[in-house]
This record gives sequence, C-alpha cells and structure tokens, in this order.
Amino acid sequence: MLNMVDGLARLGALAEAPVTALLARAFADAGYELAIVGGPVRDALLGRRTNDLDYTTNARPDDILRIVKPLATATWDIGRAFGTIGAKVRGEQVEITTYRADSYDGVTRKPTVAFGDTLEEDLSRRDFTVNAMALRVPGPSLVDPTGGVEDLVAGRLRTPADPDVSFGDDPLRMLRAARFASQLGMVVADDTTEAMTRLAATLSIVSPERVQGELVKLLSTDAPDRGIRLLVDTGLMELFLPEVPALRLEVDEHHHHKDVYEHSLTVLSQAIGLERERHGDAAPDVTLRLAALLHDIGKPATRKLEKGGAVSFHHHDVKGARMARKRLQALRFDSATIDAVAQLIEQHLRFFGYAEGAWTDSAVRRYVRDAGDQLERLHILTRADVTTRNKRKANRLRTAYDDIESRIALLAEQEELDAMRPELDGNRIQELLGIPPGREVGEAYRYLLDIRLDEGLIGPDAAEQRLREWWSARG
Repeated sequence: MLNMVDGLARLGALAEAPVTALLARAFADAGYELAIVGGPVRDALLGRRTNDLDYTTNARPDDILRIVKPLATATWDIGRAFGTIGAKVRGEQVEITTYRADSYDGVTRKPTVAFGDTLEEDLSRRDFTVNAMALRVPGPSLVDPTGGVEDLVAGRLRTPADPDVSFGDDPLRMLRAARFASQLGMVVADDTTEAMTRLAATLSIVSPERVQGELVKLLSTDAPDRGIRLLVDTGLMELFLPEVPALRLEVDEHHHHKDVYEHSLTVLSQAIGLERERHGDAAPDVTLRLAALLHDIGKPATRKLEKGGAVSFHHHDVKGARMARKRLQALRFDSATIDAVAQLIEQHLRFFGYAEGAWTDSAVRRYVRDAGDQLERLHILTRADVTTRNKRKANRLRTAYDDIESRIALLAEQEELDAMRPELDGNRIQELLGIPPGREVGEAYRYLLDIRLDEGLIGPDAAEQRLREWWSARG
C-alpha cells in the first residue's frame, strides 16, 4: 500500500534536488510558474526510482529557452513546435514543456497543438490520473486535480476525463493502459476497460511504429502478462498481434492438449525469471521476450486431431518462425530483432531430442553452430518452455539441459567452440587444390566444417590429407 508519509518526504527531496532548485529559482525570478509533472511525481510517491525529470510551465518556448540557456551546457529545441525545450543542466538532461491545451480531429492521433494557461488544465488532458499530478516548485506543493493520489492508494488506473473522450483523442492511450497495468501492478477501472473494448478499432489510426514502441515498453516490464491479458480480453491485441489471441484454441471434448495461450504466458514469465537469474540487472531482453511470447504461434495453423484423442502440431516451429517474421515486419521491427526471434522460434524444439537420448559431441557442436549468437537466449527459452506439472518429467528435462550446457562449456574450453570454423580457410583450400574462388571452394569449406563438427579438431595436416582425398574422389 502507498505510504503517504514516506511519499510526501520523497516529493520534498525531489523538489530540493539541485537541478530542480536552480530551475525553480530561475523561472520564479523571471515571473513564471514551474512544476515537476507526470511520471517522476507518481514514482516518487510509490518509492520507485525516478530517472529523467519532466517539467511544465506557463512560459512559452522562446521564454523557456531564454531562461534556461544561462544555466545549461547544451540546449535543443527539436520539440519546440510542441512546446518542449530540452537542456543539460548540471550534467542532467531535462525537458521543459509549456502548458498544453491540445485538441484532436479524431482522424489521426496527431493533436492540434495549443498552449494552455493553467497547470490544472494541462493535467486534465493527460492520459491517466496517476500521471496527472504535478509538484509546484519552489514551495513545494502537490497539485492533483483528478484524484491521482487516491487512485495510487487504490491501485486503480483510470483516465482523468471520460475514457471515451480520452481514448478517442489518442487511441495509443489504450495500449499505455496495458503497459501501466503491468508496470505499476494496477487494475484498470471497469469503465476504462469497457471503453477500450468499444474503441479498439480506432487503434487503426496509430502508426505501426508507435504500436511497436508500446509493445516493447510493455514487454520490458517485470510482469507483462497482466497487460497482455488486458489487450487480448479487450480485442486490442487482435488488431496488431492477432497470433496471440489465436492461441486460445477451442477445446474438443474428445481431444486433449494443454492451453497454448496460458502456456505461452507462463513461458514468458519463466523466461523473464531466468533472464534475471542469469543476467541480474541487465536491461530487459525484449528479443527473448518476444520469442517466448510467440514461440508457439504456429500451433493453431498446424493442429491436427489424431485418433485416440491425441493432438499434434507437426512443424509448428517452422510455421511459427515464418509467421513471426511476417508480423514483426508489419510492426516495423528492425531486421536484427526479426531474424533473432524467427531463429529462436524455429530452433526452440531442438533440445527435446537430446532429452530422449544423449547426443554425440558432433550433435552438440551442431546445436551450438546452428544457434550461433542466439545460444544464450536459446538456453533460456528452452528451459522456460518446460511448464509441465509432472515433477518427475520437469526434473528430467532440467537435468538434461544442465547436462547439455555443461557439455557445451567443456567442448568450448577444449576446442574454442565459439569459432566453429574448419581448420583450413578459403585461401588455403584454393592453394592446396589449385582452384580459383567460386562454388567449389564453398563446397570444400562445408566438407571440412562437417569434419570439424563430427570429429572435433583433427589438426591441419590431417585436414589437408582429408581434403585431397575428397577432391580426388570427386574426379
């Protein structure tokens, strides 16, 4: 529960921070108001870490720039048209924005920018009440015209205005609701959820890039499953990532299989847990989390009801990789992320053959080679994919994967496994065989790589002899 005494103390410390105190005096001396606004105020009350500080003021952009320039080592005005001036003050990056009173045309999500005159008016147009609080400085005094503190105490997320109006103005706010529900562990108010369902189709006016940005922020939270469920239940996910709600396969009374949707959310949660366990406080691995969420999206398209009540999903890994690639391209993800996610989905079943019987060293080498720079993510995804409630089976799979990781580490130590190259390079192949660059060099290289994978290091002399024998046999 929110401790208001501690929260107010943290607000006081926020107002007394050197950069804030310096800016507050400068704006007051120039005859203007200044307030810390939005996320920093919310997070101070909750006891969460506060990063960048956002300020708002009744000063217009030119006036902001005039006041800040003497205090800053750098300024930028790329957001001037929207009333925002950025600056670096005492080593900290700050943004200061003129009060806004925007309006929307309902056709695009771009507002008609209009500057406002009061802090209360500015706050009332923000996305959620918990983000519509400000701390006036100097002073300080908390300004909360829409009940944000009460909603923080109640763990409730709602819009300052009628949710139909708020989401109608900017449909992207519906995706932000899911993100904040996950990030802050809050429950979205009933009327807000109902409006999200009614207005889901209006998300179509939002660009794929902006949708992608919110999806990334949601997946970067500690518990994104809460937000994902909200997006699926309201129909919003159907509009930009329909493969996820499609995982809710119909239940057939004669055929039984685990709930693929619930399984996928569990895999996502377990992957995040393993990510933290193995990498500590490193930045959230969105690529891994995308792969975990989407790893089974090929199942609905490959489901086959077998005799005897079994259900099969043959080649759902390959199908899912193709589907993920197409969807992530539509959401304008970068090619490196798309390639990595598709590769992880296509390879996520490889390990289960190992669990059925020990692999040769050659098979382990091929596993490493095929995973390439995605090996660590594949380790996590494969472990997270074990959601069985059968403790004996779960322990067997966990032990098997412990074993394969140990063997990979041992082989890597013995053979520099990460390099995974033949013992002769292309230049040496051409020299030995007396051939120019071309297809035959590539075939020879692959032949030597197969030897490397199957037999490990055999030495350059033996590799040369084997190459000559292979070349001679080709005639």
